[in-house]
Amino acid sequence: FLKEHLESHWFSIINSCVTVLLLTGFLTTILLRVLKNDFLKYSRSDAELGGPEEEDETGWKYLHGDVFRLPPHISLFSAMMGVGTQMFAIALFIFALALVGMFYPYNRGALLSACVVLYALTAGIAGYVSGTWFKMLGGHNWVANVMLTAVLWFGPVTAVFSYLNTVAIFYRSTAALPFGTIVIIIFLWSLITFPLTVLGGIAAKNSKAEFNAPCRTTKFPREVPPLPWYRTTIPQMAMAGFLPFSAIYIELYYIFASIWGYKVYTIYSVLFIVFIILVIVTAFVTVALTYFQLAVEDHRWWWRSFLCGGSTGFFIFGYCIYYYFYRSQMSGLMQTSFFFGYNALVCYAFLMMLGSIGFRASLVFVRHIYRAIKCE
Repeated sequence: FLKEHLESHWFSIINSCVTVLLLTGFLTTILLRVLKNDFLKYSRSDAELGGPEEEDETGWKYLHGDVFRLPPHISLFSAMMGVGTQMFAIALFIFALALVGMFYPYNRGALLSACVVLYALTAGIAGYVSGTWFKMLGGHNWVANVMLTAVLWFGPVTAVFSYLNTVAIFYRSTAALPFGTIVIIIFLWSLITFPLTVLGGIAAKNSKAEFNAPCRTTKFPREVPPLPWYRTTIPQMAMAGFLPFSAIYIELYYIFASIWGYKVYTIYSVLFIVFIILVIVTAFVTVALTYFQLAVEDHRWWWRSFLCGGSTGFFIFGYCIYYYFYRSQMSGLMQTSFFFGYNALVCYAFLMMLGSIGFRASLVFVRHIYRAIKCE
């Protein structure tokens, strides 16, 4: 980009930083004041009434017997946590390589090659994290969990790539990969990625990881009261994804113009700052929505926090649709397929990466507030 474009980059950074500071300050102040009042109310009620059983049980404290109840589909949940953590590690490695000048502006294949190699080498992270969560959640079918972790990302990538390569061959495009390259990629997954995933799962199985919930879970689940429509999953995901997306949408235009246009993107330091802002905002927004969910006595926060954290991926895909129709001049089956195919995979990676971040932030928060009260 030209030098004058740098001013708009830094303007977006300043705008995003101000947004983050205001948002985090507001949420921190509100949550601290609300939680302080909650702690005082619950401690006063326990001291005056002799225990929570003698009063009308309402509020997040009285979910202590259900808040750590295991979520459904623990194998899928564990696999998505593992792959999301792997995507976060790949992003950090890519930024580290970019900041030290490993990617030349006009060598566009270097970034894709680095992503493929890093995915293969970091597969053990996905296997270990997935296996650890699967063990902590009481899973038993280890083979199915490892297989699910191995194909959760590689499966969609294979399906999309097969379609796009078929389209490229039909149009006789140079974008079609030769047969030899495809064989190399298959061998890379079979000999490096899959074995590392299995080794990570074995290491997790033999580890001594335990969940150690601060509260005992009751035998029968508490009934969730009727909730208004705006407290259901999809409206909550819309609210959770909008704020993180608003912090990065300015930078998205330059990234799209570089990947799908003729411009060159070299300001990786700015992009790294935007990425850190994205992670912080995602964590804070997910924690706030988790508290509001628990406050209305809805204890089904495990999957909700993951989906709310990863909902920014849907907003990014919405921006892809806007960019294709209103910013680009692409047309035809091949250009449309390549644009939406590759961008769908990127948004899928953001869904799992930010989802794992959102859930971890919510878990730290929930552990903290329930450890701070007497859960008997």
